[in-house]
Amino acid sequence: MEVVLLQDVDKLGAQNAIVKVKPGFARNYLIPRGMALVANDGNKKFATEKQKQQTRREEKLLSQLQTIVDQLKKTVVKIGAKTGTSGKIFGSVTTLQLADAIKKQFGVNIDRKKISIIDEEIKMLGSYKALVDLHKDVKVEIDFEVVAE
Repeated sequence: MEVVLLQDVDKLGAQNAIVKVKPGFARNYLIPRGMALVANDGNKKFATEKQKQQTRREEKLLSQLQTIVDQLKKTVVKIGAKTGTSGKIFGSVTTLQLADAIKKQFGVNIDRKKISIIDEEIKMLGSYKALVDLHKDVKVEIDFEVVAE
């Protein structure tokens, strides 16, 4: 039996995909839970149209993300931190501070959970690198510098 998936289903397929499943699985699990529709002509057309719209949105988003990636790659993000006399900072620099600095310098709001600092802990002034996951296909390594306030 063919069904059109209304949402991503693990080990079966992505949203709007037309998949072949056993009739009992479709009737007793997927359709009652609102995860799928029977793949008749109308539902198949609906699914293909949704896929086209999704790919257009995805292409537009990727082009916007590419401009953000270019901005992030060509400049160094500066983060101010309070320091002692030896250049050691009080506390450490976190992804939250890095996300705030990116927002101030570029006007781009990036979730702190999508930023991972490559070096383990940042407790001294200097230059470091971080990996920013903007999209499932778009990851960028950025340079940032911790400077004294």
